[in-house]
Amino acid sequence: MKPFSSFLILLFSMLVLACANPLIEANKEMRAQIIGVHDEVMPKIGELMSLEKKALAQADSLFAQDSTVSSEIEALRALAEQLNQAHEGMFVWMRQYSLDEEGKTPEELKTYLDEQLVKVNQVNADIKAALELTALKLKN
Repeated sequence: MKPFSSFLILLFSMLVLACANPLIEANKEMRAQIIGVHDEVMPKIGELMSLEKKALAQADSLFAQDSTVSSEIEALRALAEQLNQAHEGMFVWMRQYSLDEEGKTPEELKTYLDEQLVKVNQVNADIKAALELTALKLKN
């Protein structure tokens, strides 16, 4: 009788694991999606900093030449600030993002990953918007 009860326990355990598997797999896929968004824009971080410096240099140069064109100068400084904020946004997100799953249920992890996907997509959008604006406003 003992082998039969061991078999039932094993069978029950397998059923429980099989039922939880879809959410665990979905969480793995979501984590991969989050990292994919990160990996898409992370290589642009250096470009953000370079363009920020360029925008500030152009603003300073324009100010030195003709301080009466304050709207252009302010636009360049605002662009530099947007580039800086996009850069900082990535690092703020990265500092708070955690790979630690210990102690979280699959449901809690899903909620966390849903929130992180929204945040990293916002970082992505901010970086791309800053780069698009730069293309329009910054002189070569």
